[in-house]
Amino acid sequence: MTICEIAQLLQIECSSPVEYPITGINTLKEAEKGEISFLSDSKYEKELSTTQASAVILPFAKAHLLPEDVVALISEEPYLMVAKLSKSFAKPIKSSDIKPIIGCESTIYPTAHIENGVKIGSGCTIMSGVYIGSDAIIGDNVILYPNVSIYRDSCIGNNVMIHAGTVIGSDGFGYAHTKLGEHIKLYQNGNVIIEDDVEIGANTTIDCAVFGSTVIKRGSKIDNLIQIGHNCVVGEHCIMVSQSGLAGSTTLGRNVVMGGQSATAGHLTIAPFTTLAARSGVTKSIIKGGVYSGFPLMEHKLWLKLQAKLAKIL
Repeated sequence: MTICEIAQLLQIECSSPVEYPITGINTLKEAEKGEISFLSDSKYEKELSTTQASAVILPFAKAHLLPEDVVALISEEPYLMVAKLSKSFAKPIKSSDIKPIIGCESTIYPTAHIENGVKIGSGCTIMSGVYIGSDAIIGDNVILYPNVSIYRDSCIGNNVMIHAGTVIGSDGFGYAHTKLGEHIKLYQNGNVIIEDDVEIGANTTIDCAVFGSTVIKRGSKIDNLIQIGHNCVVGEHCIMVSQSGLAGSTTLGRNVVMGGQSATAGHLTIAPFTTLAARSGVTKSIIKGGVYSGFPLMEHKLWLKLQAKLAKIL
């Protein structure tokens, strides 16, 4: 689409009559020439001056912060505009024309379904009921247990084990809201990358990114019944225990341990070598590794003292 076509589709003001072609949507930081971006949160305002995007949807009051060669598309509801636009750039739900490539000594059970464009390495075991979407890449020595679903464009590394019923690459839970309370879907056009030596338990869901990738880094171990939201990054050798969860765009440093039913709010960063005790609730970024408990979150030693005092009161 051209920028003018986008402006007409969204019924918003365009600062340039030039017919720039736009090939995709991305964040201010990651956008390249030919992509469109947006500003809906003032904490990303500092990225306006350095963005490489060809156009940005943003409020009129912020337009002057853009580089001269970036076209401003003016809207007081940029997030809603991007949600409406995202459908136009969503990848069609259809299989590639390229037949799957399957490596030597890989075993594919008869009821597994593998779309065109898939690449599977050597020594893999793909069990009954597994679905692998178009253009997904599966490394060597991967085991996919029954009824695992791998959505399109997902990348699975070597020596990965994924247990039954897990879903990799489903849409993240992203919606923009109109003034009338309607929920407009923000299409999730990214993917999931799972690096080498990762094990994922049963009935876990890992959402694809809105733009870019949701990443599970090398050596991490993820238990059953876990939710990992879109654009999260799980660092190397992390452990996530059953029923823990990450809201979108959370980043875990390496060797983070999350106890059962612990969870984070979105857009947070958790320092390396942090341990979150069971049922911890994280609402702010953690910049220093340590052991934390409770809600509101506090250092584990303080939490133990608090529980002792509460017990005496009772």
